[in-house]
Parts: sequence; C-alpha cells; structure tokens
Amino acid sequence: MRAFRATLLLCLLAFASHARASNLFFRTSDGVRLHAIVAGPPTARTIVLIPGWTMPAWIFTAQIEAFSPHYRVVVLDPRGQGESEVAPGGYNDQRRGQDIAELLELLGPRPVLLGGWSLGVLDVLGYIHTHGDARVAGLLLIDNSVGEKPWPTPPTTPVSHGPPPPWPVEMRDFVRSMFVHPQPQAYLDRLTQAALVTPKWAAEELLRYPQPPSYWRDALYATKKPTLYVVRPWLAAQAANVARNDPYVETAVMQGVGHAMFVDDPARFDALLLSFLQRKVWPR
Repeated sequence: MRAFRATLLLCLLAFASHARASNLFFRTSDGVRLHAIVAGPPTARTIVLIPGWTMPAWIFTAQIEAFSPHYRVVVLDPRGQGESEVAPGGYNDQRRGQDIAELLELLGPRPVLLGGWSLGVLDVLGYIHTHGDARVAGLLLIDNSVGEKPWPTPPTTPVSHGPPPPWPVEMRDFVRSMFVHPQPQAYLDRLTQAALVTPKWAAEELLRYPQPPSYWRDALYATKKPTLYVVRPWLAAQAANVARNDPYVETAVMQGVGHAMFVDDPARFDALLLSFLQRKVWPR
C-alpha cells in the first residue's frame, strides 16, 4: 500500500505545476489505469466530479471552465469510461467507490466537494457508505434517486416485436435523450463515440448494482456534511422528502432541462453550485 501511495503522489506531482487542464493518470490498487482531468490552482479548494453511466469526464467541460479560475476541479473517468482503462471487472458500487477513495488519497488530505451525476450519485454514496465522510467537505448529487420515497416510476417504453437495435444505435438515442436544448450534431456524435468506449457487457453490469434503495438513503442520511441535491421534476417529490428528513441537505428542482442539466443550462446550474459552495461548504 505504501508503494501504491508513492506512485499516486508521483503522478500528482507531474501535474501540480499546471493551472490549465491536464490529464492525470494513476493506477488503482487492483491494477487498473484510470484517468482524470485536473484544472485550476493546485493549492485551491477542490471540486471532484464523477460522471454518469458510460459518460466521459469532459462532459463537465462547462464546469471545468467556470470553476477552475478559483477552485481546483478534478473530473474522473470511471473505470471503463472515457480515457480510463476498460478493466475486466469492478463495475459495481464497492469497487468504484474504492476508486474514488484512491483518487481522493492522491489529491491530498484537504476535504473536497465530492459530486456525482446520474450513476455517479450511486458511486459517491457507495463511497460514503464504505469510507465515511472524513475526506469530504460537502456533497453534490445530480439527478438520480437517493433511495428515499417516493421511488421514481420507471419510464414506459414502446413494445417492440423485432430485434433490439444495434448497440451503437441504442447509445446514440440515449445520448440524444439527455438534452432538452438542441446540441450541435458534432457534439452529440462525439459524446456517442465516448459512450461506446464502455463495452456493452460492462455497461449492463453498471446497471445491476446489487443494493436496495435503503442502502443509498442510509449513506446520505449518515453524513452531516452539507449536501446539494439537484434534480428535475421527476424527482421533485423525493427531493422534498429528503429535505424534510435531513437538515443538512439543500435541494433544487431545475425545470426545462434534460438529464445532463449542467450542459443544457450551465449558467443556471453553475449559479446554484457556486451559491452552495460559498454559503455552505466553504463560507466566505
């Protein structure tokens, strides 16, 4: 473990002198090479973001640009996503939570704002459930259920009598579904190609986390760190119950945006996050 820590710290030093966005690669304790984007002053307070199912770190480009002048922003490519290695296993909340723990160890002892979007919400809560909250100053949870009632109703899908579409077509349609506001076709194509980095078998494993809803709820309610829970209207009732039951959670419902709300309306999303950081996480 000591050699593992030394390797991680050496990786960090390679990027520590750069304020602009850099590529950080490190090897996990089970031998998987992971990638993260790092931007901002190395000594600044740190925001760590975990993207959703099959998504690359660069989907948070707007947030990297908005926050890196004053914060160190680190966005992980989870295993099997983006520029990280497609590992033969570990596509579950326990291992991905451990990956987050090892990234935080690499970044140093100061507590970070730890944020997750979509499946990344479960990865973050999995980390909290297993490792506690000593390394976090606050949490950001974006547009996924946290296990509180009412549980969201699964979307209805039309009955198909033919074979399923090819995997690239499924991923193309999934990417398009994340946005309400029109996105450039070149951007959608690039994002689809990034999503296809994750093999179908691994993508399907990621949708089978074996935990009951109470697992995520208990992890959230166990921490007393300030938490911002940002959702669309489909989770508004759950967010209201979370706010009612947990005084440490602040909720916000964003209307008129898609699942990738921080891309659809980055100005509104960034304003919510900045206000939360300045009022609750690191008050001025």
